[in-house]
Amino acid sequence: MLDIQNLEVVFGTGRLRVDAVKDVSFHVEPGAAYGLVGESGSGKSTVLRAICGLAPITSGRVLVEAKEVTTPRGKAFYRTVQMVFQDPYASLHPRHTVDRTLSEPLAIHGEKDAEARILQALREVGLGPSFRFRYPHQPSGGQRQRIAIARALILRPKVLLLDEPTSALDASVQAEILNLLDDLRRRLGLTYILVSHDLAVVAHLCERLLVMRHGEAVEETTSTALRSGVASNEYTQRARALREMRNSRHKLWSVELQFES
Repeated sequence: MLDIQNLEVVFGTGRLRVDAVKDVSFHVEPGAAYGLVGESGSGKSTVLRAICGLAPITSGRVLVEAKEVTTPRGKAFYRTVQMVFQDPYASLHPRHTVDRTLSEPLAIHGEKDAEARILQALREVGLGPSFRFRYPHQPSGGQRQRIAIARALILRPKVLLLDEPTSALDASVQAEILNLLDDLRRRLGLTYILVSHDLAVVAHLCERLLVMRHGEAVEETTSTALRSGVASNEYTQRARALREMRNSRHKLWSVELQFES
């Protein structure tokens, strides 16, 4: 479904040159969920932006369904590939109702039966018709992200690019959104590329993942191998150990709170 070949993204020139992505390659099968994980500044979000045309591709190729994408991207590309951003409040127009937000892609692509499509999209993400005429500041953070997912799904794409879709949400809401995304992928046959700095999130949703650092691909592995501690690269091993240490501290903190109460 997606084939990324020797992707490089460079910003600036001379002393201001930044090699954001350096010779990154991977492929994603149809219906699979693939993770890009790494610390802040590792280039994982830039990979997504390069795929969808929001960042310039310096060299390399991006193929969707074995066809190389063009610059600028055409309408056909956006019918196949859509993106869900990290902050749903920033990605939704503050003066547009949910109805207008969802109807705009349909109008751009000349789709009919807008009302039925909007109601269906809201149902798929667990929202009722009462949300149609609300503004982005009215729903909760989790509901806003559901609206952003509905907007991405309304054209019936085959691929969703997910740029840390739960990092701006509370822990309990994060689980709801992850379960929703997992259910949608299975029901609609979607293909995912998920970006996150949280190994647990990526391991929960993705079968395979690529660990990135300083714009480079460090190691490609599976979520099963990550859970069992099998990692050939030292950086991946240290990242997993750090996550486990943080989880242990959180459990200890929870026990202390229960004891004090």
